[in-house]
Amino acid sequence: MDLTAAVEVVRAPLGEILPRLSATLAETVPHRAAAELSGSCPHSPFKAHGLRGITSGELAALTGAARPGRPWQGPATVAGNEVPVLAVASDATERGALLVLVRTDDAPVPGPHLTSVQALWDLVTAHRDRMSQEAVPGQLAQSRAAAGARATAIAELVDAHGATLSALLGVLRSRDLDDATARGRAVDLAVSALVELRAQAERDRALTEERAGDGFARLAGELRPLLRGRGVRLDLGPPGTEEGADRLLPADVAGTARAVVRAVVHAVLDDQGEGPGGRAPAGRVHVGWRVGESELRATVRDDGPGTLSRGALDARRVGERLGVLGGRLDLDAVPGWGTTVTAAVPQAPRGDPLTVLGARELEVLGHLARGRRNRDIAQELHISESTVKFHVANILDKLGVGSRGEAAALAHEWGATAA
Repeated sequence: MDLTAAVEVVRAPLGEILPRLSATLAETVPHRAAAELSGSCPHSPFKAHGLRGITSGELAALTGAARPGRPWQGPATVAGNEVPVLAVASDATERGALLVLVRTDDAPVPGPHLTSVQALWDLVTAHRDRMSQEAVPGQLAQSRAAAGARATAIAELVDAHGATLSALLGVLRSRDLDDATARGRAVDLAVSALVELRAQAERDRALTEERAGDGFARLAGELRPLLRGRGVRLDLGPPGTEEGADRLLPADVAGTARAVVRAVVHAVLDDQGEGPGGRAPAGRVHVGWRVGESELRATVRDDGPGTLSRGALDARRVGERLGVLGGRLDLDAVPGWGTTVTAAVPQAPRGDPLTVLGARELEVLGHLARGRRNRDIAQELHISESTVKFHVANILDKLGVGSRGEAAALAHEWGATAA
């Protein structure tokens, strides 16, 4: 497999990675559809390309067949039909990721091809997980743009299936029906369907939420190697029961909090220098989390020279990361005494105006924010200039602004600038 193709896959915008991955693998493994189930995109853990009707439950049924480093090929039910598939699992992220290719034939895929597919899927999975963990503003904005439609679709499915199956159970349990065998079998089917519906909701929750205590434990594991060898003591203040350790946090909230804390710690260690009177850099760093009803508050406190500036944090994109989720940042630096940085991340998104935009519109907006002309945007996105004009008109209309400059200002405020 050409490494250049792998580069093009990971460089693709968030919403186009799966289609581009599918195109890259088409020659190695001929297939007519691709789907994935992963936790890299908190608001859209299930994606499909090339075939309608694929469900996350069908992919979940294959998670036990494929193992990291050991792709599985064989018949499986996809979009309601039994078809030959190739399932590839990756452990490049803590939550894992599964890629399923719906093949055009059932001839065994040669071993070297399986190795190439596995390597590329591991690369893509690790890349997207890094984008998620670093809370890169542009990628985070695109992820959040899918939240409204996805939440609405899930709610409608739950209501529809729940109402239908509950009504079915009520009728079938009626004593007016005398065919006990038929009634028993129908009840079993309805109960099984309800169990599957609930299991799908649990799978979705597992990919999009995490306990605050678990999230802080991950942060601690990321910080220890950072401080190792620097002679700096790390004091941890994990959330207890009263501080919300058992609260479920949206995955993007927890991920953003971790990314912000890591960036602040880097700034504390590397961007202060000596303080008044030659005071040495920090010898101790305290990190704590507290989860309330509406927000997560992360605190980083050091005993250094107290010279940390807002500019140093801006250079590490701390404020930009928080801005996407409507968070805020407080800096209290006292020369000679140390610094305290507090980041507050809302657990629910405030009225993000960019959620009304589609993935392609977000890409165009990102380029607008960088001052690019329609011709340049068309070349970058491989679309016509008239299509760019169409997207720009839609963006201005949806955002309720009257100029490209106003749209660009919103893009910068909400972190949708193109990379």
